Amino acid sequence: MSAPTVVIIAAGEGTRMRSATPKVLHPLCGRPLILWPVLAAEEAGAGKVVVVDNPKRRLEDRLPETVTHAIQPEPNGTGGAVQAATEHIDPDATVVILAGDVPLITAEAIQQLVEAHEQSEATATMATMELDDPGQYGRVIRDITGNVTQVVEAKGGAGDATPEQLEIREVNTGIYAFDGAALIDALAALTPDNAQGELYLPDVLPRMKTIQAHLITDPTLTLGVNDRVQLAEVRKLAQKRIHDELQRAGVSIIDPDSTHIDADVRIGQDTVIEPGTSLKGNTTIGADCSVGPHTTLIDCRLGDGVSIPHSYAVQAVVDDFGTIGPFAYLRPDAHLHAKAKAGAFVEIKNSNIGSGTKVPHLSYIGDTDIGENSNIGAGNITANYDGRNKHRTTIGSNVRTSVDTAFVAPVTVGDGAYTGAGSVITEDVPANALGIARARQKNIADYAERRKP
Repeated sequence: MSAPTVVIIAAGEGTRMRSATPKVLHPLCGRPLILWPVLAAEEAGAGKVVVVDNPKRRLEDRLPETVTHAIQPEPNGTGGAVQAATEHIDPDATVVILAGDVPLITAEAIQQLVEAHEQSEATATMATMELDDPGQYGRVIRDITGNVTQVVEAKGGAGDATPEQLEIREVNTGIYAFDGAALIDALAALTPDNAQGELYLPDVLPRMKTIQAHLITDPTLTLGVNDRVQLAEVRKLAQKRIHDELQRAGVSIIDPDSTHIDADVRIGQDTVIEPGTSLKGNTTIGADCSVGPHTTLIDCRLGDGVSIPHSYAVQAVVDDFGTIGPFAYLRPDAHLHAKAKAGAFVEIKNSNIGSGTKVPHLSYIGDTDIGENSNIGAGNITANYDGRNKHRTTIGSNVRTSVDTAFVAPVTVGDGAYTGAGSVITEDVPANALGIARARQKNIADYAERRKP
């Protein structure tokens, strides 16, 4: 099989999405729609991937640098879109045409199409499928010998399908393989002779010397997205594909129907994903972890053996055998080193928590560096913001802080130090010292009797 040029049509307005976001940039399991066929094409061994955009937006900011971009200057149909990519088409190469709103196409399906096209030595090969309800798909017209002669659009009107042709169940998927030189010549001859006044890409087929049909037996691979209902339907299929791949690789997903995992998430063997969990972005999870139930991780990195039930984490790192939650909140740049703990109702952001250190209960740790094997008492707070600037707190190794201690940054607590319960620490505490900063208790005898009328 050769390295084909793959042209992906993505210039449509997508008005049925009812959105300020271009249709092909709507997210599908952590990736914009357009990125799915781009990655499939690259995985299939494409020599060049060309994305056809419209002049109102810039898809190049959301796509790999390896992608070539072409602009369709006016919305004049699928034929006009491929015309816009003509200068990037190698006349000596096989050219594959995909749609940017058909995200479930796989590298394997693209490879099979190219192989069928090149083995048959046809000038054009179109991917088809048979549907019980063909709807608005273009109908495939064959001659009495079974060869494809043309595709007619279902919209109705001059140049579109007749009532008899609308009864045909075999439809055009909008996916093609062409001889490059033949395609360039046919594109130059297209005319807008139809009810919509557009240049239809299927109208190049009658100008092809030989046309083969390649039947795709799994119609889900060619499902398009025109509105949010269809996007939700495609998301279910994409999510199942992701779940199936992970489970076959040794990950246990207890309830796939309540679990959401983005396409770029990576999970190690023997990790268990409990119900109600969402794993998003570029999250990576090691082996033998327990994640969830009801945990959300966004762009996080977990080592091996991590436990994180009922928690929420964004851009955080938890090293091997860390323990998080329940009901913990890890914010960006929270880094818990090996065997560290963030317990119930603990919030940590922009902080390093040393190996073996525990922050067990009801604490806020922000802009802080804590050494190894320290224990932070319940209800500890690092007061890191003075109203204008953030300041850091440094707590050493083997420190024991008591309940309800507040650290007013910038402040340093040395190795092996202690704090007294209820203290507000505003000055440094030397190593191995006890820091106490609270009013002395005074009991007023018979106070209750004095308050009586």
